[in-house]
Amino acid sequence: MGLSFEVDGARVEVGEELAATSLLRVLRDELGVTAPKNACEQGECGSCTVRLDGLVACACLVLAGQARDLRVETVASLAGPDGALDPLQEAFVRHGAVQCGFCTPGLLVAARDLLDRVPQPTADEVREGLCGNLCRCTGYHKIVAAVLDAAAGGTP
Repeated sequence: MGLSFEVDGARVEVGEELAATSLLRVLRDELGVTAPKNACEQGECGSCTVRLDGLVACACLVLAGQARDLRVETVASLAGPDGALDPLQEAFVRHGAVQCGFCTPGLLVAARDLLDRVPQPTADEVREGLCGNLCRCTGYHKIVAAVLDAAAGGTP
């Protein structure tokens, strides 16, 4: 019997022997899901942020066995079935909130979670909502602006 869960809408199964392996390692090494990035493996940077049944988590701190029968959402779940970008992703591009792009998947997952919970956040609420995600390139101003723009229904 294997370990089964859903990743971005697709049911996946891996060997039970991977239950004590981090979800991040299983996603990347076993399933080829590279959206969550491997940076610190200590839950400090947020580059591996995913949603587990709607709750934000660092995939490096979750054992694959803890994801059993759960829904795992990576940044890939934001795009539409036709590949169209989510308005939040469009806002990140529009505002230049991506530079090297390494932290971007985790930031987008955390930002989408924030907007799902608080549709019209203040700048302070955006900063607080993204406080678990580190970016070494942008200085956060463009990221906060992008999230606020997406919340306001900004258009390209």
